[in-house]
Amino acid sequence: MNWTLALPEIVLALSGLAILLAGVMQKRGQAFFSCTMMTLLALVVTGILVVLAPDGTGYGHVFVNDGFARFMKVLSLTGAALSLVLSVGYAREMEIDRFEFPVLIAFSTLGTMIMASSGNLMTLFVGLELSSLAIYILCAFARDRVTAAEAGLKYFVLGSLASGLLLYGISLAYGFGGTLEYAGLQQAVRGSAVLPAGLMVGIVFVLVGLCFKLSMVPFHMWTPDVYQGAPSPVTAYMAGAPKVAAFAVLLRVMAGPFGSMMPQWQLLIEVVSAASMLFGALAAIPQVNIKRLMAYSSIGHMGYAMIGLAAGTAEGTRGTLVYLVTYLFMNVGAFAGIVAMRRKGHAVSRISDLAGLGRSDPGLALAMAVFMFSMAGAPPLAGFFGKLMVFYAAINAQLYALAAIGIIGSVIGAYYYVRVVKVMFFDAPAPALDRMPVSVSFVSVGMGIVTVFFIVGLGPVATAAQAAAGALFR
Repeated sequence: MNWTLALPEIVLALSGLAILLAGVMQKRGQAFFSCTMMTLLALVVTGILVVLAPDGTGYGHVFVNDGFARFMKVLSLTGAALSLVLSVGYAREMEIDRFEFPVLIAFSTLGTMIMASSGNLMTLFVGLELSSLAIYILCAFARDRVTAAEAGLKYFVLGSLASGLLLYGISLAYGFGGTLEYAGLQQAVRGSAVLPAGLMVGIVFVLVGLCFKLSMVPFHMWTPDVYQGAPSPVTAYMAGAPKVAAFAVLLRVMAGPFGSMMPQWQLLIEVVSAASMLFGALAAIPQVNIKRLMAYSSIGHMGYAMIGLAAGTAEGTRGTLVYLVTYLFMNVGAFAGIVAMRRKGHAVSRISDLAGLGRSDPGLALAMAVFMFSMAGAPPLAGFFGKLMVFYAAINAQLYALAAIGIIGSVIGAYYYVRVVKVMFFDAPAPALDRMPVSVSFVSVGMGIVTVFFIVGLGPVATAAQAAAGALFR
């Protein structure tokens, strides 16, 4: 057993426990900041170890480390670190200035890393639950706010239902496949002349559980309320690392053990993808709260990312991975702007509260405009290249209808993104927002630069995504 395969996860787990002990021994005012800084350091060290970790399979074939796992882990760690930086500026006002907050982020991220390296359906479930349980608490972390408590409760109840469905699917796959290991299931599926109906039903239930975590239609009902009620840094985290991990599992499971069953599940993926793209675009139009608008936007974006999986090729997987990279950066950047929406010390979240921002805070307005145009897929911003690569993969896989639906969804979605820009630059000014703290400005400016100049790094990102996809399809 090569225990160094899981060294990054071991280090992050031990770091989380150590930070928890350190927080207990400090005063509340000091504990949050110091524990946040220690967690950021732990995430950076873990990221370095992820890059250096060797390839291989260990722990009785339940843990896999390869190029695909490394790619997804780095994305998850990046999303977690950026969300923590966002939390520093307004921690006291958002009632999250307790040392448990960064510790929960660390353990949730640990769960996402375990999911990315899962080589066994039970490892998948353990990682998913570790990540989800921490997020349930984070959603309700501002416990004196009714909306936060409601968000945590709704996500917990519906998430528990989805976990039960996922576990039922895993039990069916085990019953008809005879093993929980991906490699064993792959051999069982390929060696069967007639696929058992129970196994196909099990795959459907596994897909349902993972689609819930990705807020795909029709398992999206929790998303708007949870996004609106949870503290904004938590929402930024939820929209990033956990979704990256869920996609990692989905791609690994569908390309690996169930890859030979693609004719049976491809249509289901196409329908879910198309429904998510269209519903996300249409449902966002009447929204007046920007966090709810971002919730419906995320539903649509997950639909676009799913196009690569529907293609069922290494090219499609590469497109999905590049799309997830662009989504992570522009989404965190947009939430940096949402975190900065405070007036006289109180959070505001209506789109109309951004009116006149182009005059009162041109820097923030410019950054938000960049993120909105990027999410709409306007060239030459990052979002354009993500959509281009998944649409290209769909066309090469002869999924012309799905590509056409994606383009229609993009055109519809452009309306509500441009509406936000119009409110900021052309509507009558609303009272000015409070000045942003340095940490939020850092994330906003940094993500803005990445989004605008993504074309410069497109080559290396696409190469890394190609290598990660190759690890799944070799």
